[in-house]
This record gives sequence, structure tokens and C-alpha cells, in this order.
Amino acid sequence: MRFFSGLPCFVVCLAAHAYPCPDWQAERARREVEALQEQLLQWDQSYHRQGISPVADELYDQSRQRLEQWRSCFRQPPDKPHTPPGAAGPAPHPTAHTGLDKLPDAEAVRAWMKDRAGLWIQPKVDGVAVTLVYRQGRLHQVISRGDGLSGQDWTASARRIPAIPDALPVVRDLVLQGELYWRLPNHVQAREGSLNARGTVAGLLARHQLDRSRAEGIGLFVWDWPQGPATQEERLEGLQALGFPDSKTYSQPIRDFSEAEHWRNHWYRQPLPFASDGVVLRQSRRPAAQAWRALPPYWSVAWKYPHAQALAHVRKVSFNVGRTGRITPMLELAPVQLDDRRIKRVSLGSLQRWQALDIRPGDQVAISLAGLTIPRLDAVVWRSSEREPLAVPDPQRFHLLSCWEYGPGCESQFLARLRWLSGKQGLDLPHLGGGTWDKLVASGRVKRLLDWLTLEGEELATIGGFGPRNRARWLESVQLARQRPFERWLRALGLPPSATAPLDPPWSVLAGRTPQAWRSMPGVGAERAVQLSAFFRDQEVQALAESLRNAGIKGF
Repeated sequence: MRFFSGLPCFVVCLAAHAYPCPDWQAERARREVEALQEQLLQWDQSYHRQGISPVADELYDQSRQRLEQWRSCFRQPPDKPHTPPGAAGPAPHPTAHTGLDKLPDAEAVRAWMKDRAGLWIQPKVDGVAVTLVYRQGRLHQVISRGDGLSGQDWTASARRIPAIPDALPVVRDLVLQGELYWRLPNHVQAREGSLNARGTVAGLLARHQLDRSRAEGIGLFVWDWPQGPATQEERLEGLQALGFPDSKTYSQPIRDFSEAEHWRNHWYRQPLPFASDGVVLRQSRRPAAQAWRALPPYWSVAWKYPHAQALAHVRKVSFNVGRTGRITPMLELAPVQLDDRRIKRVSLGSLQRWQALDIRPGDQVAISLAGLTIPRLDAVVWRSSEREPLAVPDPQRFHLLSCWEYGPGCESQFLARLRWLSGKQGLDLPHLGGGTWDKLVASGRVKRLLDWLTLEGEELATIGGFGPRNRARWLESVQLARQRPFERWLRALGLPPSATAPLDPPWSVLAGRTPQAWRSMPGVGAERAVQLSAFFRDQEVQALAESLRNAGIKGF
């Protein structure tokens, strides 16, 4: 079951150093910390009292770590080791559940392994932890992890789970610690993530709603035998003989970091019968069970897999207006790492989606990779206590025929028009990309879409970044543009798609066509016919055609 015992200092310090502190005054910092504390409390209560997991476990862990980061940023006293409310229960554990510290990276794993011998590695099964108590070979009690010292008595539900033997092959007293997991045949963690498998099991057991079909979907992985034999190898052999074969099947001895890394990668990318969120490294020998405490031990640690979802702090919300007038909200994020990608920006896709989510600076969002490559927003995890006002573009103002000139509110669409004009969809001009357009517009030399056609080399020399080589390339591109055919110029200006309709010059013939005339052209429907007619009749477009005619461009 989810349990966060508090990270060791070096992990918190490392994470706090890597994560930039928000630019908040003391009063806002206090409010944000309190709001996050309250959010975590609500999640804890839902999980431990109702068996409902409102947020993925890795997002929960990152959120609690974020709380400690903020405390460090704003010099607030660190929180006490965390025991979720409602986690403890009336049933005491015969041996304490120790929990695990989580090592942040490969270097920390190397440091932990150094000078240690007799090491083993296992998948960190993503389920709910329990104690199994057998008396004279019969199942006597099953106790949820709770706070590590006591938990809930789940015996009645556990007896319905076929994976938990009701009787052992030998008559003896026995205490085991393990993980109840949701069966996921041929599950590949790298591809599919955890699928909320842990929450499924926790919910079924916490709510005492376990019918036979659901019970058959629960498996058991025994990861410790507190009072068992002295070495891990002996314990695994003994567990197999007692009817718990998975412990040996999914345990491997390791001699060095390269072997640990090999098995971690293997279990991350190969099919397993359960979800797993990392691996567990453990020493073969450990102290007697009587010495165990409900705290992370020195003899065992977790090395988690890369996050499938990252918790990201929204720094800024901007709105890009594209060439056609489509408004795309963009979230600028405090950088987060997903797999081997560093994510700083993510698109929301549409203005409607932003309006539905109402994301503001300071909000915390869940980010993942679509197809393992493209950053995407999954959800708002929690909202900032301060809702910063935003200047949101009016969708009625922007369309196919807006922003032919650079000016307030038109910056984004005008630059998009220039990039389209010189790009492969337009005139396909080499050495003329977004960076060049940015410089020209910033210099004030390009205010309208075709101002660049008449720029001379002497004028370029006064603009920063236009040395002799760049000026020569520029003049080559302009000369190439003048040679482009008429139809290519039409598309560069932003002509709506016309399918197979003929676009033969001169301009005056096309400009004189009515919507009905366009409608009679091959492949042109009623809506497209209206758009084409509106394009050619637009005063700004007609002025551009006049400029091209004066510049000697054929067809105009």
C-alpha cells in the first residue's frame, strides 16, 4: 500500500537543487504550501479510508516531494516523517514493515552498492503490501501494511484469494511479508505503465467488496520472510518449497552495478505478470526481525523506473495564433525529465481545451510522452491558490484573412504567415527561416507581408546578424522567390486548399470568380468555394497582389 516514509536528506536536497524555486513572495509561498498539504491529506484519506486512488502513485510521490522542495525553497521547517491518516489499524504486525528509500539515479545506486556483498535484485511489484500469518500451517491472519506497525485485518477477503494458500505443505508457524498485485499477463511496464493496478487491489480490499472473479485476478509476491533462514538464497529455496515460487523466479543475485542495471532494464521492457514501478536491491543477510523498525532499512533500497508521468510546474501560459487564425495554448513548464527527454513546453491543442481546464501559472500538471516522443498534457494534478489573470486572444478576431500586417495582437499570426511563405509549403526558400524573420521584424524593416522583397543589401547591413555571407544568401533567396511560378506564390500567400481546381494566371481571372464559379471547379465544395472567393476579394490580399505585380512577379 502507498506509504511515504520521508526521503533521505541527500535525495530531497538533490531534487530541490534540480527543481527551480517558484518566484513567490513569502505570503503566497505559505498559502501554496498549505494548499498542497491539504491536497495530500485529501488524497491520503481517499486512499487509506475508502480504497480510492484519485491520483497515480508516481504523481502522489512527486507531489509529496514537491512539498519538501517548497519547504526547502522558502526555509520552512521540514515535515515530520509521513504517516497517512487512517493508515494504522487495529491489527499489529508481528514484524514491522520497513518500507524502502528510493535512490534517485544510477550514481546513487553505485554508491549504495559500493562495499556491499551478497546482493540480490527483484522487481518492485506495484501492489499493496501485507503480512501473512500462518499458525500450525493454516492461514490465520492477513494484515494490511498500514503504518508499518499495525494495519487493517483483511483476513476475510484474503481467504477468497486463490493465490494465498489457506494451508501450507508443512505444519508450522510462519510470518511472511509480500505484495498483493493485480494480475496483468504479459505486461510490459515500459510500454503500458502501471494502469492503476495498485489502486484496483487497494480498493477491492479496503472496501471489502471481493467476489470470486475479482479475487482470482489478485496475485501474491512474497518478498520477505522476516524470521526465515539467514541468507537470501536459503529463504528463496524455502519459499519455493512452501508454495511461493514467484519469489525465486523473480530474484537474481548480482555482483556489480552493470548486472543490476541489466536486470532493471530487462524487467522494465520484458513481459511480467504484474505491474512494477522499479527494482529492489537487498543484501542477502540482514539483522534479526526483532530489530526491524517501520523505517527504511540500510540493507534494502528501491531503484525506481523512469516516470511514465512527470509532475510539472506551469510557469507561463501563452497563446500562439497560427497562420490560419487557429489559437493554440502553450504551457511553459519548469523543466522535467521523461525518459531521455527534457520537457519545457507542451501544447494544449485547442483553445476549447484550455477553457475547459482553465490552467494558470502556478498550477501543477501531469505530463507524459505520446508514442514515447511527443509531450502531452494528461491532467491538472492540483491548482495554484492564486488564479493569475491572462490575456486570452478573442477567437472572433483571428481567421484566414486576419493579420497581414505586424502589430499589437498580430505578432504570432503574422510571423506564422512569413514562416509559411518561405517554407516548403510556400516558396521553399533556403536560408530563410524563423530566426531570420524574427530579426527582420524586430528591426522594423518588415511590417507587411511583402516588405522583404524590396530590401537592399545596404539596409540589411544595418541589421544585427546580417554579415556579408548572410546578406549574400538573402539576396539569392529573394532572386529565387522572384522566379517561383504563379501557383506557388498563391499558396505562399495562404490560398485556401483548392484540390484540383485550375489556378492558371492571370490573377484578375481568379479574382473575378464568384463562389458559384468556384463551386463548379473539380474538388471544390460549397464551404471551400466561399473561402476561395473571399480570399481573392479581400482588400489586403488584393493589395499584396498589386505589390507582386509591381515587383514583376509573373501572373500578377
